[in-house]
Amino acid sequence: MILPTKFIPSHICLLTVGALILEKLNRPQTVTRLWDALKSDVRIGSYERLILGLDLLYIIGAIYLEDGLIKKSNYDSGSKSK
Repeated sequence: MILPTKFIPSHICLLTVGALILEKLNRPQTVTRLWDALKSDVRIGSYERLILGLDLLYIIGAIYLEDGLIKKSNYDSGSKSK
């Protein structure tokens, strides 16, 4: 479900959902605003899959939450900076 496999095509795996989220996250946004921007994309599918994609990105350190806004993490020389 996270990565594409023999039975899970790349267009529906959570890694693709995460990539779509990061594409739209060019500035800090709320979950609602992200959902509004992405809900018409068939690769996202449902609100639940959006949340799972956000969970995946948070777990790997690609995003973080600050003051109710989702922001991309910046990496410089291997250290996380916000």
